[in-house]
Amino acid sequence: MPASKSPKRVFGIDIGGSGIKGAPVDVGSGALLADRVRIKTPQPSTPTAVTGVIADLIDTFEWKGPIGCAFPAVVQHGVVQSAANVDSSWVGSDAAKLIRKATGEKVHLVNDADAAGVAEIEHGAGRGVDGVVVMVTLGTGIGTAVFVDGVLVPNTEFGHITIDGKVAEKHAAAKVRRREDLSWSEWGKRVDTYLRRLEDLMWPDLFIVGGGVSKYHEQFFPELTCRTSVVAAELRNSAGIIGAASLAARRLF
Repeated sequence: MPASKSPKRVFGIDIGGSGIKGAPVDVGSGALLADRVRIKTPQPSTPTAVTGVIADLIDTFEWKGPIGCAFPAVVQHGVVQSAANVDSSWVGSDAAKLIRKATGEKVHLVNDADAAGVAEIEHGAGRGVDGVVVMVTLGTGIGTAVFVDGVLVPNTEFGHITIDGKVAEKHAAAKVRRREDLSWSEWGKRVDTYLRRLEDLMWPDLFIVGGGVSKYHEQFFPELTCRTSVVAAELRNSAGIIGAASLAARRLF
C-alpha cells in the first residue's frame, strides 16, 4: 500500500521483546489503515536480525513512505542507549539509520512506552486530561511514559526502580505473571505495590495501564488500592504503532 505525499499517513512499527508489529496509520484520526501484522522477534534480537524483520514487514504492505518505530529502550536522537529487553548489541547504535538503510525510507525512532503514551494522550484514555499522567505498559518488561499537561517527558525508565531490593519489572511485568504462574489476584497485588510506589514519587493525576494485558484489566484492577485514578489503555496493542507513527509525522516533516 503506497503512501501519499501527505505526512498524515505513516507506517507505524512497534518492536517488542516477543513480537514486532506494524501497520499503516492515519495519524490524524489514529486509525489503522489495514490490519496490523505481527512477526515474532528473532532470537537473538540483534540489529541485523531485527532490521531484516522490519524490512520484511514493510514489504508485506508494499509500503513506500515515512516510518515511525517504537523501540524498547532509551532512544536519544535515534541512538539506542539501553537494552533491557533486546540484544545488548543495540546499545550505542544509530538504530534509526540502520532501519533507514534496511528499508530505504525516512525513519523516526522513539521509546516504545513513550509512543504508546502519545497514542493514548492523543486518541485514547488520556485524551483531554490535564496535569500529570503516567502511562505504564506491562509486557516483557515495564515501560513508562510521563506527560505534563499533554507534553511528553521522554525516556523515563520507572520500570527499573527498585522495590524492597527488587527491580520493579523483574517483579511485576506481565511476563513475570506467566513465568511464575501467578493468579491474577497475586499478580495484581504486585502491580498495586508498584503503582503505589510510583504515586509516592510523582503524585500523578492519572495512571493509564497499557500493554496487551490491559484487555484483562477486570481480572487484576480489583487489587489496586492506590489513591490515583487508574484506567485501562483504550488502544491496547495498537498504541505503540499509532504513537510511533504520530511522532514520526511531527519530526520528519
